[in-house]
Amino acid sequence: MPCCTDCATPLRTIRQREGIFFFCDQCSGRAVTLPQIRRVAGDQFATRLLHKIDTSTEVTGRRCPFCLGKMRRFYSDNPLLELDACKPCEVVWFDAREFEAVPEGIVETSDELLLRGCESAATWKLQQLAEQDRRESGAAGQPPDEEWKWVPAFLGLPVKMEDAGLSRRPWVTWSLSAGIAVLSVLAFSKLESAVSLFGFIPAQPWRYGGATFLTSFLIHAGWWHLMSNLYFLLLFGDSVEDYLGRRRFVVLVLLSTIAGDLLHLAIQSHSTIPSIGASGGIAGVIAFYALEFPRVRLGFLLRFYFWVQLPAWGAFGLWLLLQFIGAYEQVAGFSKVNAFAHLGGTVAGVCAWMAWRKLNPNPTEGSTR
Repeated sequence: MPCCTDCATPLRTIRQREGIFFFCDQCSGRAVTLPQIRRVAGDQFATRLLHKIDTSTEVTGRRCPFCLGKMRRFYSDNPLLELDACKPCEVVWFDAREFEAVPEGIVETSDELLLRGCESAATWKLQQLAEQDRRESGAAGQPPDEEWKWVPAFLGLPVKMEDAGLSRRPWVTWSLSAGIAVLSVLAFSKLESAVSLFGFIPAQPWRYGGATFLTSFLIHAGWWHLMSNLYFLLLFGDSVEDYLGRRRFVVLVLLSTIAGDLLHLAIQSHSTIPSIGASGGIAGVIAFYALEFPRVRLGFLLRFYFWVQLPAWGAFGLWLLLQFIGAYEQVAGFSKVNAFAHLGGTVAGVCAWMAWRKLNPNPTEGSTR
């Protein structure tokens, strides 16, 4: 059983919506893991703490409650706190009343907030799929021809290794991305107010006559949330719009957005936490793309130097697995990511592909089944 770093009292495990921490009843200190800090205070604050832990060279006499190794001392900013941490265990020790000073993060951040265990499982699965693909084609490990694709890959985002070409300019995709960017950036100045006003709240689904089903699509929680969603919309939206045509592409995005909110409403109807972001609608676009262009190769950069290539269907299957894991974490209260919106949008995208495939049974140029 882990014990307090100061008074050696056994720590009591306390479970909350954001996760668990380990509390000392005698001195009121607590041990908190970095994943839980990330869920409470947001990715930016947790990333700053991790950087300070990595660069700290001051070793203290305090022992880690879990591995009993010596902890490192570092200083956080905003708020200014003197803290101790165990880097191998990713645990930070807070003295009495220090953790209460940690700021609360903004609700509904991007998919990057999945737990480390899920990320490890996803990486392992990615490597397995890459190995299988390497045996089949011998193409894995080759970097893309365009140098700019290294930038999103370094950020953990997929890139298209080849483009089939478009028969028309994707004006709807471009216009929709520009509109989301402008409105989200404008909302950043008063983000909390914008989230409360325009976010979709399951406990109040018919606010403004149900308009929040759509207004929530246009608001994002931060720069990474916004940029990652826009990237996926631009990456896959152009090909899907080219296949469907502009009007039907708009219908796909609308249906996927509403379906995501409806599934969220059905599962967590009493939730009062606003849900924001375009990822529900974009999930429908991703699903449609993976089904219509299953063999288009997507590249991933592992460990910042090793490229792997996966067919779109394989990457989609891995992404879908992460959404089910995220949904479980959401129900358990361990994650603020709205995975149900992603799953609802995916269902709409699959249904749309099945329906519109019958209207156009001949695959488009560049699509392979």
